[in-house]
Amino acid sequence: MHSIPYICGMPISQPIFNIETGQQVNPPAVIPDVKLDKRLKDELFAEMREEGMVIVHCSFFANYETGIRIWNSTFLVDEQSGIRSPMHHAENITIAPEWMLVPEGSTARFTLIFAPLPKTCKLFDLLEDIPESGGFFIHNIKRNRSDVYHVKIG
Repeated sequence: MHSIPYICGMPISQPIFNIETGQQVNPPAVIPDVKLDKRLKDELFAEMREEGMVIVHCSFFANYETGIRIWNSTFLVDEQSGIRSPMHHAENITIAPEWMLVPEGSTARFTLIFAPLPKTCKLFDLLEDIPESGGFFIHNIKRNRSDVYHVKIG
């Protein structure tokens, strides 16, 4: 198995099992680019301004066929205070223990929505805090006024 930095990789040639139920599952088809209609995007941004959500758009390029997923234990971590903002929602990626297949040469795009960061935060990390190797980590993301970010994983 090839190793992918910062992402949970898995060999696709083996059967895929839900670790909670023990039953074999079929991975979902790869989901195309994220495209939000204007009305939905406007509603999300209005809610984000009111409640202070942080949106992180992620892209992952597969050098070879692999599977990806996100764990609920994914956080934004304020580098100054260490305060963790939990992930509230993940769009276009499966939540562990399920896997999403990403064919060789394609890019998976997904969006993560987090609780607000502290007002004083200037730099933060994106941390998938998991009980196995392969969790992703993006260090030193510079805070911006919109709290919308784009990162490449792997």
